[in-house]
Amino acid sequence: MVLSMDRWAGKVAVVTGASSGIGAAVALRLAEQGLRVAALARRKDRLEELAKKISSKEGKIHPIKADVSKEEDVLNAFKWIKQNLGPVQVLVNNAGIGGNGSLLNGDADDWADVFRVNVLGLCVATREAVKSMRENHVDGHIIHINSICGHQIFNFPESSVYPASKYAVTALAETLRVELNALKLKIKITSLSPGAVDTEIILQNLKKILEEKQILDSEDIADAIVYVLSTPPHVQIQELTIRPVVEAL
Repeated sequence: MVLSMDRWAGKVAVVTGASSGIGAAVALRLAEQGLRVAALARRKDRLEELAKKISSKEGKIHPIKADVSKEEDVLNAFKWIKQNLGPVQVLVNNAGIGGNGSLLNGDADDWADVFRVNVLGLCVATREAVKSMRENHVDGHIIHINSICGHQIFNFPESSVYPASKYAVTALAETLRVELNALKLKIKITSLSPGAVDTEIILQNLKKILEEKQILDSEDIADAIVYVLSTPPHVQIQELTIRPVVEAL
């Protein structure tokens, strides 16, 4: 199998939750690979700072202020992308928030926020990306940033409905694959499930548990995404789990 990013040079990639952590690392790495990255996040000032870090002559980061929990924001972002950048070739659904509290004492509004971002926001962005790909006859690639919590329940302090939201992402990735196959579309779907990653989303009490163990960096996940995108058109990495060699979980 020959790995190459050549097919994506100059193409449009959308990365949600791109203002920090995994999203920022992915946006930078894809731009460095020559892609034109539409970086979506609520904190546009951070996106603008990120865009200044690009040294690639071909790649570029385009900051777009958008809250993926609001459908109108996502629709407006994809409208801007269509008018200013062109067809979407790659979507990285990275935006996500963690749990807060437990199921026994949690707040329903907090639970709803998790599902609006981690599940519904992902669904809306996916729908719009696939719509763009189909309209423009693009054999694109959708990547969901999932979690090992989307496959196994751990004793995470105050994780609340977060694992449930990630189990939903696992199901959504497979449901999308089945739908794409039924339509005979050559759009790839990958569910990428990291272990513990040193990002803003990780709970402080969980970070204390992990502090003497290995923990992944955001750049490790960016490297994994480049690997997935580098596969030949006939190869689909359906599920990829990436975790530290020595992990407390």
